Amino acid sequence: MGKKRKSGGRAKGGSGRTGTVQCSKCGRIVPADKAKKFTRRVSAVDPQLARELRKQGAFIHTRVVTEYYCISCAIHSGKLQIRSAAERKPRRGYY
Repeated sequence: MGKKRKSGGRAKGGSGRTGTVQCSKCGRIVPADKAKKFTRRVSAVDPQLARELRKQGAFIHTRVVTEYYCISCAIHSGKLQIRSAAERKPRRGYY
């Protein structure tokens, strides 16, 4: 059977075996270089209250939340979109 991607869908290169992470949505164990990583800042304070506190000069702490998604969950939840063949990076020697 033919191979769809030269990289196998991974960003590993020649680094050998990489660590694994757990998908935040379905719990699947995925190689870290294959999973899609999304980071966002989360505040414990309500946004309206935070705005008022910032006006008064208060510092509001936000923590960074990192979520990993397997490819199927990232596409299903809308974090990734499937690109058309014209939008994809052209590969020399294949087309």
